Amino acid sequence: MIVGLLTVDLHIPASNSLKSKRMVIKSLTDRIKNKFNVSVAEVDAQNLWQRSVIGISIVANETMIINKVFERIRTIINDNHSVELIDATVEML
Repeated sequence: MIVGLLTVDLHIPASNSLKSKRMVIKSLTDRIKNKFNVSVAEVDAQNLWQRSVIGISIVANETMIINKVFERIRTIINDNHSVELIDATVEML
């Protein structure tokens, strides 16, 4: 059993309040959860208006499967025009 952890650091340029940030992040995290059946949570920068750090985890039996899912998730984030991907890190446990 391998646990994969993807941590993404996001910038939300159009956000002017925590409420607008939450709407963008909720939409993005719900989309990722529903499409890939992974665990998603905002793990840092909860009180900043234009920044968010999201943790995404998945359990599989091969690292190749985890890497493919994480690559597709990064593509979804990059295609979302309401957020900018600052950094993404992958860990295998």
